[in-house]
Amino acid sequence: MLTIKILGSGCENCKRLAWLAERAVNHLGIEAQIIKVTEYPEIMKYNIMSTPGLVINEKLVSAGRIPSEAEITTFLTDALERA
Repeated sequence: MLTIKILGSGCENCKRLAWLAERAVNHLGIEAQIIKVTEYPEIMKYNIMSTPGLVINEKLVSAGRIPSEAEITTFLTDALERA
């Protein structure tokens, strides 16, 4: 099972990223846990300059923008291959 973290304050961009990640997970039919990380000290552990951030299995794959659902799907399949 993959662990997906959405890094951000809970703004609209963060919510959209979480929604897109959930859609990608459902589209692939995989098991994944989506965690929203909103605490600033926790976010800073990933050394990002702007949110939203997307972390898959503790690897930062996107920061400061909202990747497309297709990009997220690619990130997820790459993570599955490494797992």
